[in-house]
Amino acid sequence: MKKKQISSVQLIPLSFLIAIILGGLILMLPVSSASGKWTNPLVAMFTSATSTCVTGLVVVDTFSYFSLFGQFIIMCLIQIGGLGIITFISMIMLITQKKFSLGDRKMLQDSLNLNTDVGILRILIRISKDVLKVEFCGALLYSVAFIPEFGLIKGIWFSVFHSISAFCNAGIDILGNNSLINYKSNPLVMFTTMILIIMGGLGYVVWFDMSEKIKAGIKRRFTPVQIFKRFTEHTKLVVTVTAALIVSGAIFFFIAEFNNPGTIGNFSLFDKITNSLFESVTLRTAGFCSFPQENMTDFSCVMSYMLMFIGGSPIGTAGGVKTVTIFLALLNVISYIHDDDQSIIFNRRITEENMRKATVIVSVAAFAIIILTLALIVTNPVSIQDGLYEVISASATVGLSRGLTSNLNNIGKIIIIIAMYLGRIGPISLAIFFAGRGHHKNKCRYTEGNFFVG
Repeated sequence: MKKKQISSVQLIPLSFLIAIILGGLILMLPVSSASGKWTNPLVAMFTSATSTCVTGLVVVDTFSYFSLFGQFIIMCLIQIGGLGIITFISMIMLITQKKFSLGDRKMLQDSLNLNTDVGILRILIRISKDVLKVEFCGALLYSVAFIPEFGLIKGIWFSVFHSISAFCNAGIDILGNNSLINYKSNPLVMFTTMILIIMGGLGYVVWFDMSEKIKAGIKRRFTPVQIFKRFTEHTKLVVTVTAALIVSGAIFFFIAEFNNPGTIGNFSLFDKITNSLFESVTLRTAGFCSFPQENMTDFSCVMSYMLMFIGGSPIGTAGGVKTVTIFLALLNVISYIHDDDQSIIFNRRITEENMRKATVIVSVAAFAIIILTLALIVTNPVSIQDGLYEVISASATVGLSRGLTSNLNNIGKIIIIIAMYLGRIGPISLAIFFAGRGHHKNKCRYTEGNFFVG
């Protein structure tokens, strides 16, 4: 009997699951804990899941519970999860000079969510180099603040860990039990973190296009507007939507929390602006916080739901349904209302397949969040507001919490693990994994039915 070949649709979810299990087994070992004792299996698996899925929700304090070895394993899981398992393995194959088969190239193409495998290895090499450059620069900037505070060796370690965590949009820190609250007035730490989060969330394709067009524009002395016009339509859309979300989010948080003493009410004006901007950025799947999330106003909480659900941009380290996806889904609604026969953005027509895919992703993601939230509030004595915040944060791989994660019972923790896993691979990917995706096109056409909608 012929062996059934595993497709990329099956391998990608399986690879994340295997990484989570292996990571959990290592984190269970006494060598991984600061106390030298065995770690509870559920705690180890939860930590492995939140690291591999680059979420950031934790049930124990990473800085105090895990040993240096355990923290190193967590950092590796974050890097692997941020880049993607297939991408990470492909990088190792490149380094060891292994040959890539056509199947390997196809797998890598699907892992990176690209439309073609042309030049895929060249793209992989460039991603490897650029990721190392960005994380190295981030570590250098962090070291300016951390080395004087923690000493040379510890300062370098903290700088490297947090640079990787921020770039991969993980939000896991080893600074203490307050995330970045102690650095809310440190512009270097705050802005370095924001830049790394945004860089990871933009996506590799946007990086490449922007760097090439900006370099060419500088040489030819183009204005910023002229350079922007030369970006691809995808880059233009990502940059525009990202900038709009960050600015509008910061303005809303600044206004809503201006006089709230539980968040930014007692900050200086500069710190209020900085922390409002930081909150707007970190909610897009990063998970670091500079003030307690449970102290936010109801308006800010609802705003957080929206930003977390949207997330970052495609082909990057961020989670959520993605900026382009939500834009196309909304555009699909607008086009239907206006009875447009085609959807145009930046003088380019959007294919019906992309519009359909975007609408399905948003719908399935929203449905998954509703089901998981209901399961959480049924099994745990939590409010709908906190439960929804926790589930959206997990499923969008954000990692922010309103002080709920560590207080969940075992069933609640398992629900959050499922939410994090679904958020990293996508609920649609899991549905296809179980259902299989064959050719189900009908050979005959049926008579149209008379159904009433709306």
